[in-house]
Amino acid sequence: MTPDQESLLTERRGDGVVLLTLNRPDQRNALATPLLEAVAAQLQGADLAPDVRAVVITGNPKVFAAGADLDELARSDGSEPVESPRTRAWRAISDFRKPLIAAVEGWCLGAGSELMLRCDVVVAGRGAKIGLPETNLGIIPGAGGTAILPRMIGRAAAMEMILTGEPISGERAYQLGLIARVVDDGEALAAASSLAAKLAARAPRALAAAKASVHESLRRPLEEHLRFERELFLSLLGGEEKQEGIAAFRQKRAPVWPQG
Repeated sequence: MTPDQESLLTERRGDGVVLLTLNRPDQRNALATPLLEAVAAQLQGADLAPDVRAVVITGNPKVFAAGADLDELARSDGSEPVESPRTRAWRAISDFRKPLIAAVEGWCLGAGSELMLRCDVVVAGRGAKIGLPETNLGIIPGAGGTAILPRMIGRAAAMEMILTGEPISGERAYQLGLIARVVDDGEALAAASSLAAKLAARAPRALAAAKASVHESLRRPLEEHLRFERELFLSLLGGEEKQEGIAAFRQKRAPVWPQG
């Protein structure tokens, strides 16, 4: 196993769920570019695998990811192009079509928070510490923090988080609508895995369409989005998943979704 592979542990489970574990404990799971690229590569592979229905990404009980790699930041003078290996990795993560669930315990800062923001559902421990402390380093969030966070929790709360750089608890994040579920500390991974297994049992094309439509709500005007949603809806009406879903419901059995 290479060092890059060691920094991201991958486990394929029998329920259609893949678990990705950030594994740089000595660096507090700092998201160096090779690790970010490894996450993106695993998601691209999972996107193409019909037996993978959902992915959970997590860290360890003390830290999800404590930001970008400071050594990389220190070396950079800002002269690199906007379109870089790092931005391509972020885009690949955002483009993942299947459910992506984050299980967050402990520190989730900077780029770690931005990774969390790109997940579809976040489960966090009550004592998790979620924040964007970049202004304390003389920079700003550079991978969606100032763009995505206000759209999720509103301008006022986002301004406070970004300008002060002070982290909030998992409980506060839940109150703001930043995360979907808050659980007792130490239980985030179990809860996220259970949720992922539940989603893995649902219609995969329908889940992908639902995810795509929700994401478009952040990008399109309402009338344009309503048309996009309707087009997705109509594209599913003639599919095998709808036929199987209705048949299973009428026959009072679990659906068996077609592969691919």
